[in-house]
Amino acid sequence: MNGVGVVAALESEARALGPVVRRRDGLSSLGDGALLCVGGMGAALATIAARSLVDAGAAALMCFGMAGGLDPSLSAGSVVLPSEVISRDGTRFMIAREWREQLRLAIAKQRAVAGGILLTSVRPIDAVADKAAAFRETGAVAVDMESLAVAAVAAANDLPFVALRVIVDTAWDVLPRAVVAASRGGQVSIRHLLGGLVAAPLDIIPLIHLARRYRAATRSLAAVARAGLLA
Repeated sequence: MNGVGVVAALESEARALGPVVRRRDGLSSLGDGALLCVGGMGAALATIAARSLVDAGAAALMCFGMAGGLDPSLSAGSVVLPSEVISRDGTRFMIAREWREQLRLAIAKQRAVAGGILLTSVRPIDAVADKAAAFRETGAVAVDMESLAVAAVAAANDLPFVALRVIVDTAWDVLPRAVVAASRGGQVSIRHLLGGLVAAPLDIIPLIHLARRYRAATRSLAAVARAGLLA
């Protein structure tokens, strides 16, 4: 292996990349020679996933999937190719500029591409007011929970890194906590989701809105994959 290693938090995100061949080491091979690891949500799991890809011989790392919108101008399905990834504590990593530009040109044939800063947060930013505060304080256009960790592994191994994110919940959307609680180990547990809705029945309305946003984000992820982003 001497190609791209892709980290996705959830199986639902990874499916956009197309058919895979499961390997004995827990990773998956994609049709274009790239390797995929579905690691689960959060920095700790993303670090493990990225290290496993490096150990398998990946020569570059990509964090791929969905993100929350912080910039109010971004709608569900907007493609974000950030120029840098930051955290609230001031840590930042630059994206591989040439690789990012190649991706931007390829994806722009299918979808408009936004740039800017991507914030990686320790926990989901689920309230509209908190999203507005994060946008105001950091200037980040979107937020995820994994990209900074993958970037750190890439930097430690002197490998190029890019993040590719598609907006699912916008700056105007409340992210239902039941969804976050149900997203574990790369899968969304229906049992945990239903349990969360029983505990917080008012989450059903934002969940319906999120389902519509999710369909738009999924279509964009598929379009991005068709653009040959791993070539």
